[in-house]
Amino acid sequence: MTVKAILERKGHDVFTIGPNVQLSEAVSILAEHRIGALVVTNGDRKIVGILSERDVVRIIGKEGGAALEKTVREVMTPKVKICNENHTVNQVMEIMTVGRFRHLPVERDGYLYGIVSIGDVVKRRIEDVEREAEEIKAYIATA
Repeated sequence: MTVKAILERKGHDVFTIGPNVQLSEAVSILAEHRIGALVVTNGDRKIVGILSERDVVRIIGKEGGAALEKTVREVMTPKVKICNENHTVNQVMEIMTVGRFRHLPVERDGYLYGIVSIGDVVKRRIEDVEREAEEIKAYIATA
């Protein structure tokens, strides 16, 4: 199972934000759409960072409410791990587990192509395991 299959099912829509936007606006977008991360782009779909709930909590914990006046660029994670549509579900799970993050942008030809979350990956893996179990049951029943 690949990232391509996940994106074919869930779509390629990704919430993005510019690096010069104020953090307070980013927080509003996260809350409004009930999402855990925004991919930071320069408007050309080139990935320049990612802003996660964890980034927001970390800066507010350190600086208090005044942190909301900072720009996304000042708070985001600039070194973004990415994957492409040919990565397998197992490869993506490993990247997320090792990096300890829940959102992985998908890049194609140097541009943002989609995003997968740990929820997408786990859901797909569970579906695979259930399908394999049904196939084994069917095989045993016909033997």
